[in-house]
Amino acid sequence: MRSGESGFSAIAILTICVAVDLADFLIGWVFGLSLLADILQTVVAVWLFGPLGLVALWELATPIDQVDGFVPTLTILAVTQLRRRAPNRPRSLS
Repeated sequence: MRSGESGFSAIAILTICVAVDLADFLIGWVFGLSLLADILQTVVAVWLFGPLGLVALWELATPIDQVDGFVPTLTILAVTQLRRRAPNRPRSLS
């Protein structure tokens, strides 16, 4: 396991990411809680993906979520990393 990577399966990581994004969606409209949710989201992203998780910092662009609205950042990050965690497969059958 590389530094910054969790020992969870890909499905567990995706589930955690969807849950955190859903929580961000549900409480993101409340000032103060949205800022706290974005900070928590960044902490979870770094925990799961290492330094790559710092991508989630972009959600702190404005404290009232006018810039990002709702973008499921962690879910997108998890889906992009699924391919990297999958076993090597042949690129083509021909």
